[in-house]
Amino acid sequence: MPCIFLAGCFHWATIDARLPLIRPGNTRSSTRESRMGHLIEALGAILVSIIATLGYPGVGVLMALESACIPLPSEVIMPFAGYLASTGRFSLAVVATVGAVGCNLGSEIAYEVGRRGGRALVLRWGRYLLLDSHDLDRAERFFARMGGGAVFLARLMPVVRTFIAFPAGIAHMPKLRFHLYTFMGSWPWCFGLAYIGFVLGERWNSDPTLQTWLHRFDAVILATLGGGLAWLLWRRFQHRP
Repeated sequence: MPCIFLAGCFHWATIDARLPLIRPGNTRSSTRESRMGHLIEALGAILVSIIATLGYPGVGVLMALESACIPLPSEVIMPFAGYLASTGRFSLAVVATVGAVGCNLGSEIAYEVGRRGGRALVLRWGRYLLLDSHDLDRAERFFARMGGGAVFLARLMPVVRTFIAFPAGIAHMPKLRFHLYTFMGSWPWCFGLAYIGFVLGERWNSDPTLQTWLHRFDAVILATLGGGLAWLLWRRFQHRP
């Protein structure tokens, strides 16, 4: 939970990459924030350039990286692909399918890392993230009972979707079941974002209403993760010897 929360904060920063241009008029921005803004702008430009150059493979590769615990903003990748679909370059259904397949490919990497070495990694370093063997045992029981539904729902949520494959691998969730639910959750996510870009067309990266709602959605997710982190810290201190 702590590592996902920190990654979520990074994801929150990269959300502004939906606007390749830095918004003017903020005279209170510090030099550090300005540099971060330029980095985010550069990231958005790189993602757009990769898709424009490589086409469908670019969408698949970027979504694979996003699902391999690398917090690239799918909120940039898929809407731009949807915009290209509106110009006739892509098919909306195909680009959503390519994105979902990319999610499965990237998730396979994160899943295998978790399955092969995740438990040992957590046992050695987990104390720095407030994790121990009891948490691993609970995770295994959770994925045994509700793994399919958890993976499906996680794939429909920002931040969490990027990292769900790793704990699923640690818990040794059956691989076929994992990939089935990964695809089932990833396809509507990819299609929904691509459809937004398709409808907005050239406004895919500048529509203020879209940005407002995406920020609100992300805020809800991060608040939930923050609440989970606070609960974890409270539980740890309550059970200290």
